[in-house]
Parts: sequence; structure tokens; C-alpha cells
Amino acid sequence: MKQFSKLFLVSLLSGATTLGAYKLLFDNNGYFSTHNSPITTVANESYERKVGLSSDILDFTVAAENTVHTVVHVKNVSYKTVSNPMLEYFYGYKGGQSQEQVGTGSGVIISADGYIVTNNHVIKDASEIEITLNNKKSYKAKLIGTDSKMDIALLKIDADEKLPYTTFGNSDSVKVGEWVLAVGNPYNLTSTVTAGIVSAKARNLGTNGIQSFIQTDAAVNPGNSGGALVNTRGDLIGINTMISSTTGSYVGYSFAVPSNIARKIIEDIMEYGNVQRGILGVEGGELNAMASKELGVTQTEGFYINKVTKNSGAEKSGLKKGDIIIKLDNQNVSTFADLSGYINTKRPSDKVQVMITRNGETKTVPVVLSKNEFFTTEFKGIELENIDAADKKKFRIDYGVKIRSITNENLMQYDKELRGNIILSIDNVKAKDIETVSKLLNDKEENQSMRLEMINKNGEVIRIII
Repeated sequence: MKQFSKLFLVSLLSGATTLGAYKLLFDNNGYFSTHNSPITTVANESYERKVGLSSDILDFTVAAENTVHTVVHVKNVSYKTVSNPMLEYFYGYKGGQSQEQVGTGSGVIISADGYIVTNNHVIKDASEIEITLNNKKSYKAKLIGTDSKMDIALLKIDADEKLPYTTFGNSDSVKVGEWVLAVGNPYNLTSTVTAGIVSAKARNLGTNGIQSFIQTDAAVNPGNSGGALVNTRGDLIGINTMISSTTGSYVGYSFAVPSNIARKIIEDIMEYGNVQRGILGVEGGELNAMASKELGVTQTEGFYINKVTKNSGAEKSGLKKGDIIIKLDNQNVSTFADLSGYINTKRPSDKVQVMITRNGETKTVPVVLSKNEFFTTEFKGIELENIDAADKKKFRIDYGVKIRSITNENLMQYDKELRGNIILSIDNVKAKDIETVSKLLNDKEENQSMRLEMINKNGEVIRIII
């Protein structure tokens, strides 16, 4: 009887173990259940978050389908005269042969009536611009306006139908790590879609123009320039512009002009015929560990104000040298790219709430942005200002800064000869505008001589050393 009881107990325990193992492994909620989802879930009392690459989470098909029909192929045809030096030397032949040059890129339709945004470098120097839609229809395009500084151009075609178009998204709300699609025509392969994530925002590449790129690892190659960078909803968040590569092809990093900047430029061109730039009116640099140590401040992030421009909105609002800008409206400012990227979405007379730290205290100051044309700077007793449309037309130039007044005692005797002259370069560096010149002069020693190339009031090019 005792032996029987032991056998019964062993059988009971074995059955319970077998049943428990089956429930654990093969039941509806078991580890090997066919009903179990491959998506990992992380759960607690307050939330449940799905992670993984399942198609239930990521689906690019709708965004891709909508975007490919709005991205176009842009063909740039220009003509260059090629001379023959042998014929010129031996026979005095002065003529040249006209040679056709063709460049290609991408563009994005932004309205049903045929407005298209692309990069300025895609259509630069074009004699003819041809647009080919995704349905293979081709149209001649008219250039409406450009912004070479931000590398944006606006085109227009007259189609015989309403066109599909991409709507602008808010590039300020884009997050690092967010999935994006790049759509364009690399190597003349039409309607190419690549996927990646946003690798960084407000990326400063040290260019003279835009200094606030969206960086992504979506594959972008020659021909993608001017194409669309969209989020998973198909909203336009950037215009693909350039790649970082030692080979000329994609190696992991590509860059796009944020949609908020592109949209503002386009609206300005359509409404005013040119780009309206607002200026905060401060000069300085971004903080880091080394800069903060040299300046004697504890903060390592933000924009340190080293100089406030006379008569600017910043001066009128009471901003001072030594203030550190940490926020513009609701946008945090950690770098110069953060500051310039946000200001580039604004126009003259727009009001911006500037949050600063001063002597350890935080305060918010409203600043009305100044107009770029009234932005001036001074060096070595020479006050400079940006040239206006009349100067550009008169001297047939598209860059330069004008000498507004002379206060340098050594140059006062040449006041009549110098006042009104337009400086084209300083030490062989193009004097594109006041911002460029200010940055260039900040890197110069006070007693360092400089070579200036300029156009005088008679249109003659002269060179002086001061």
C-alpha cells in the first residue's frame, strides 16, 4: 500500500509537469504558439510600446506612391562657346564654336498649376529647362526666381491638366531617428525611392549660404539634387541638395534644405519677386567647452553675442555683448546653425522672442527683425552696406558691398573717390554680402593689411591695399 502511494504521487507530479510545460510552450499564449506575434512588446502599468521592423509598424508604400508622381526630372541645357587657340594664333580667327551642355537633376511639384521647386545649382546658367513628369510628359519650364545663397529655385510649367503635388511639412518638428524617404532621379533613373533616418538636424557644413541642413542616411546620388525628402506620411520636409563623399557618390551622408526655409523662399519669390531676409543684428559664435573657457562662462551650449549691430532690432531691444541666446520662440539654440536656420524662416519686421542668459539670469526679449539691406558693418574706419537692386542693374553684378562712409583719418582725403564704390573681394575672397564680410573681417588682425578689389562710380575695376 505504501509502495502504491509513492507510485501514485510520482504519476501525479509527472502529469502536472507535462501539462504545465504544454501550456507554457504550445498553448494560445505559449512561446511556440502560432498566434504569437513576432513583434516584441515592452509593457508596464502605464504604457505598451511596439518595437521592430514588421510591416505592421513601417509602411512606406503610401508615402512612396504619392511622392513619386510629384517628383520630376529636370533637364538643364546651356551653351558654351569654345575657342580654338591655334586658329586664333595663326590665322587671327576670333570666332568660337557653340557647344551644348546638358545637366540633369530633380524637382518637386508643389502646386496643381505647375509650380516646381528645385536646387539653384540644378538650373544654373540654363538657356532651356525641360521638365519630364513621372507619366513621361515633357514641358518647357520658366524660371520664376532663385536664391543662390540657399540653393533654391522656383520653376513654372503650363500643363494641360491639374498636377499631383506634395504638401509642405514642418521641418522644425522633424526628430532625429525619424524614418524618411528620398525621392529623385539619380543617374537618370526616374522615380527612385530610398529610405533612411534623420541622422542630425541643423548641420553646419561651413558653406557661405545655408548652414542648417537636415542630415539623413537615405541614399542620395548625383541626379537626386532638387528631389524630395518626405516623412512616412508623404509630407515634404526637405529638398535634397548635396552629399558628403570622397568619390562623388553616396557613402552614407546626404543633406537637405529644410522645408520651412524652402517654403519661405518660395513664398517670398512669388509675393515680392525676391527673397526677404530678416536680420537679428548680432555677431558672435556658438559655445563649446573651449570657447566657454576662453570667455569665462559656465555654459557650453548657446550662441554668445560678441557684437550688436547699430540700429538693428537686437540693439533696439536691449541685447548686449556677453548675452547668450538659448532659445528663439520655441526652438532651442545650441549652435549657430540652430540660430541661422530659424532666422532664415523669418522676414523683416517679424517679431521673435529671444531667450537669453545674462549674468546667470534667464530672460526673454522680443526682437523685431531688421531688413537685410539696412545691415551695415564697419572696419578700419570704413562703413559698409549691402548693395541694392539699382546697383546690381547699373554695374551688372549680383554681389558686393558698398562703401557708405569714411571715418578713417588716413583715408579721409580719398573720401570722394571711395564713397559709393562697391567692394567685390577682400584678399581674393568674394565680398558677397555684409554677413560674409563681417565673418571674414572677424578673422583678421586689426593691424593686418588687406587687398580690396572694387568697382568705382564709373564702372572701372580698381585695386587698393589698406
